[in-house]
Amino acid sequence: MTRGEFEEIVRDALDDLPREFAKMLQNVDVVVEDEADMEMVRERGLGGRGRLLGLYQGVPLKERTHYYGMVLPDKITLFRRNIERSCAAQGLNVRDEVRHVIQHEIAHHFGISDDRLRELGIY
Repeated sequence: MTRGEFEEIVRDALDDLPREFAKMLQNVDVVVEDEADMEMVRERGLGGRGRLLGLYQGVPLKERTHYYGMVLPDKITLFRRNIERSCAAQGLNVRDEVRHVIQHEIAHHFGISDDRLRELGIY
C-alpha cells in the first residue's frame, strides 16, 4: 500500500468519528510516519519499535487547567509500516486497525490510560 493510500484511510477514519468526539479534537494534529524513531521509543519506555502502532503526545483534556493555552497542538502519530506489518501478521484489515489505533490514541487525548482501556476490555 502506498503512503497516499494509507493517509486516505486515516482521513476516512477521522471523518467517520462520531461528531461529539471530533468536536473535542481541536488543536490536535494527526500525522503518519513510516516508523517510530528508536530514540523516542527508548526515551518513553514504549517497548519495541515494531510494536508501536500509534502515539499520543500532548496534555490530556482532563489534565488541563485554566492556565492551558498558547501551546503547540497535541499530536497523534500513526506508524504506517508497523500497522501494515501487524495486520499482515495477524490477518487484520488495515482500515479496521487504523480506526482502532486512532480511537485508542484519542482515548489518551481524553485522559484514558492503557490500564483503564484494558479494564474496559477495549485494549
